Amino acid sequence: MEKKRDRLEIIRDILSVIRQKNGKIKPTHILYKSNLSHQMMEDYLAELKAKGFIEEHKKERGKTYSVTDKGSEYLDKYKLVEEFSSSFGLV
Repeated sequence: MEKKRDRLEIIRDILSVIRQKNGKIKPTHILYKSNLSHQMMEDYLAELKAKGFIEEHKKERGKTYSVTDKGSEYLDKYKLVEEFSSSFGLV
């Protein structure tokens, strides 16, 4: 059985999902692709918006999200940490 994801992994997953869709992803797709409950997703999205990692775009029919430069930087640095840990057999 796999271990539960920690907070930083969940943030990485959400940002990755949004970045893969080039800022044209709806909350429902984030929910499915990041494997979170609706309430958890809403909490994470609110935090990521407040901290400047993502932007919300209101549309006629709902809203979409995009990753900011700060969010992209987080993903890049997260990947570096993963590679570093892996190179020492820590992951």
